[in-house]
Amino acid sequence: MNKGIMNYIVDVLLGISFVITAVTGIIIFLFLPEGVRQGRYQVFLGITKGVWSGIHDYAGLVMIGLSLFHLALHWNWLVCMTKSCLKGKKKVR
Repeated sequence: MNKGIMNYIVDVLLGISFVITAVTGIIIFLFLPEGVRQGRYQVFLGITKGVWSGIHDYAGLVMIGLSLFHLALHWNWLVCMTKSCLKGKKKVR
């Protein structure tokens, strides 16, 4: 597979997993506070807090894996840029 196409697919999947993680995190934080209310399950949009947490956790793990794969795809660029930045720029007079 072409490296550009692979990079595009990884970036799209990384963006999707980020959005899922962010949305579920906001829902858990704002609409499903800590503890169980009066012995009942906490539900938002017909989904329990445990399911929201599971989706959040798995999407986060996918995001971590894709981020590491993204870094591996760009490793040579990172090394070259780091070397370039550490060398510094020569002053021209």
